[in-house]
Amino acid sequence: MIKTVKNLSRREFIRYAAQFGISAVVLEQFIQIGTKAYAAQVSEDGEEISDHRWAMAIDLDVCTGCNYCTYACKATNDTAPGITWNAVFEDKETFSEDVYIPRPCMHCEHAPCVEVCPVQATYHRPDGLVAMDYDRCIGCRYCQVACPYGARYFNWEENTQPNPMTPEWGSAEIDRRPRGVAEKCTFCAQRIDAGLEKGLHPGSDPAATPACVNICPVGARIFGDLNNPESTLNTVLALRETVVLREDLGTHPRVFYLLPKRSTQS
Repeated sequence: MIKTVKNLSRREFIRYAAQFGISAVVLEQFIQIGTKAYAAQVSEDGEEISDHRWAMAIDLDVCTGCNYCTYACKATNDTAPGITWNAVFEDKETFSEDVYIPRPCMHCEHAPCVEVCPVQATYHRPDGLVAMDYDRCIGCRYCQVACPYGARYFNWEENTQPNPMTPEWGSAEIDRRPRGVAEKCTFCAQRIDAGLEKGLHPGSDPAATPACVNICPVGARIFGDLNNPESTLNTVLALRETVVLREDLGTHPRVFYLLPKRSTQS
């Protein structure tokens, strides 16, 4: 298996960092700014609010850039060649040691992609995850342009090729998206929903947990419910300093990066 980590030059990283606006934020700040707003969130159509707020933490201290998360995601979600919902970037400049930065969809609380979609094909689920209705999507790609994280992809052609990531890295759990629609990481929502129906706990039970979390050989990804104070995710976030991408935009991402303990910022 060929490793597909992108090695960023200094110039590329500067451009990448400027786009993503990587900035440090302590969890306490996040709680102070965001928790009240999240607790008060109601859906526009008045539907019942979910008891859950799913989120992910990625530990930059232990991620090795192995790309297992990328491979498992491509297998499980049956993505086309050239479409990588979980990309991994190598940062050689920010810290005293090389650090790998995986980038799934951020599932923003204030998601630009949701705001610009003219047909509500991109929307917030009751649990806050940013989801897609492929039957509604008209292929305008406004969401792709609006996403400040580069996490959106467009299907220019019908995908009829065999998936080279199956069965070694998993099997497809959702249908392939048709030509002419946008797509992105879903936090493996199909697993979350099916797991909850069976009484499983996403983040603890593998069958209900995103494939990228399960496959990680070093436990760099932690998934859980921000509404559950006893979740492993909340425990980790309370103990470690984190970063979110483009904090300055006020998107309130639900992907938190745990800063490397072994390195200092250069």
